[in-house]
Amino acid sequence: MILISPRGGNGSKYNFVETHMITIGTRKSKLAMWQTEMVAGSLHEHGMATRIHSLETIGDRILDTSIAKIGSKGVFTAELEEQLAGGATDIAVHSAKDMQSQLPEGFVLIAFTAREKVNDVLLGTDLSIDIADAGRPLVVGTSSVRRRAFLRHFYPHVKIVEMRGNLQTRIRKMQEGHCDALILAYAGVTRMGYDRMIIKEFATEQFVPPVGQGCIAIEAASTLAPEKMAKIRRCLNNRTSEICLLAERAFLKKLDGGCSIPAFGYAVLEGDELTLAAGLASLDGTKILRVTEKGSAEDPVELGVRAGEKILDGGGRQMLEEIRCAQAL
Repeated sequence: MILISPRGGNGSKYNFVETHMITIGTRKSKLAMWQTEMVAGSLHEHGMATRIHSLETIGDRILDTSIAKIGSKGVFTAELEEQLAGGATDIAVHSAKDMQSQLPEGFVLIAFTAREKVNDVLLGTDLSIDIADAGRPLVVGTSSVRRRAFLRHFYPHVKIVEMRGNLQTRIRKMQEGHCDALILAYAGVTRMGYDRMIIKEFATEQFVPPVGQGCIAIEAASTLAPEKMAKIRRCLNNRTSEICLLAERAFLKKLDGGCSIPAFGYAVLEGDELTLAAGLASLDGTKILRVTEKGSAEDPVELGVRAGEKILDGGGRQMLEEIRCAQAL
């Protein structure tokens, strides 16, 4: 069939003849749509036409309840997976940090894009804020149990308030006075053009990022035509990102973790050597378990599993039990 780029018009640089249309599923937020448009653009550059189908997930609709209370598995992905399973979409675009460590049967991650800077940042309108100043009252908004734990550990004087919603909603709530500043991922902040509001960039050695932060993951049903799956993967997959994310996700899977536990993992590839800094914090931030493991890029999963086993054996099992008991109350 003859297809025209979504930009439209015969003058588009994406005019081409193609036998397959790639239908992409995504959440409706501005950030999710930005990421999806980026993926679509890469597919266009490789001669594939696309259309985008957006929807709201349960995590987008329920904003007055913490993710831990909603349930950490599939909060931002279940509805998109229903579309994949039914054949309404070919692939789904996700922030990799939102993906559960164990996908439901019948689904696979087929690509990981090049990774943005992974740091957490403090965002606000008052650039004079110093989070280390214990003499200045400060209210920080976040929905992340990991960020809460790190704040309580490193900056116990800071008051923390729950802040759910997309980036624009959180910024609006901050401007309305619900908090003085927000902690967010650098990737989302810069993609949405809010760089000017960054007060502080936290070092990854201090605020170790969550598994997958800064990376976009492409999910498909395992029944997707092999030829189409391979073509999409060749176009979108970044080898370095994939190796790092396989290690990080194997670590999280070993902990049977998701968005509701304060786990963290960040892998870096240098040549053929892979280094994974990972761990787990208590909800109150008083205890933080950390390991740094090195291994071969040829077996990133083994590295992640090994790091997970060390955390579990070093007190992680008891900590996880305490976390889940506290969240069940």
